[in-house]
Amino acid sequence: MLSLGEPQVTAESPEADAGIAAFDAKLTRHRKSAGTARSHLRAFLAGVPGGDALVDDAQVVLDELVTNAVTHARVPRGRRIGIRFEMVRDHLRLEVHDASSEKPAIRRSTGADSESGRGLSLVEALSAEWGFMPRPEGIGKIVWALVGPEGGVA
Repeated sequence: MLSLGEPQVTAESPEADAGIAAFDAKLTRHRKSAGTARSHLRAFLAGVPGGDALVDDAQVVLDELVTNAVTHARVPRGRRIGIRFEMVRDHLRLEVHDASSEKPAIRRSTGADSESGRGLSLVEALSAEWGFMPRPEGIGKIVWALVGPEGGVA
C-alpha cells in the first residue's frame, strides 16, 4: 500500500474566492503514483464547472508529467513528488514538483517502434502551454502545463 499522506486542499488562487480551490498532494516516487494522481485529478475536476471538458486531455498530461518525475528524477530515496491543480480562468494548470534539477526535454528523434520517449510530445500536443521552472524552495523543479477546452496548440 502506498503511503501518500493527506492531500491538502488550499485556497491560494483568485478563483478560490469563487468556490474553486487549488488542490495539492504529495505522492511517493512509485510507478503507481501516476494512477493516484489521475484519481485526485478526476475528483478535483468533478467539482469544477466545465471540468468534464478538460478531464481526458488533463489525465494524459498529468500521467506523463508524473511518470517522467518517477522515471527520470534521480533524487535521494524518500523524496516525494508534489502535484498541484488549479483553475486559471477557463484553463487547468497542472504542476508536478520533483527534487531533480534536470531540465525536461522533448525527444525529437524517437523511433516509430520505441516504447518510450513520447511523453513530453504528448504534453506539448495536448496543452495550450507547458514549461518548467526552479522550485521556490531551491531544490528541484516544477513542470507545469495549461490544459484548456480548446485542446493543445499542436
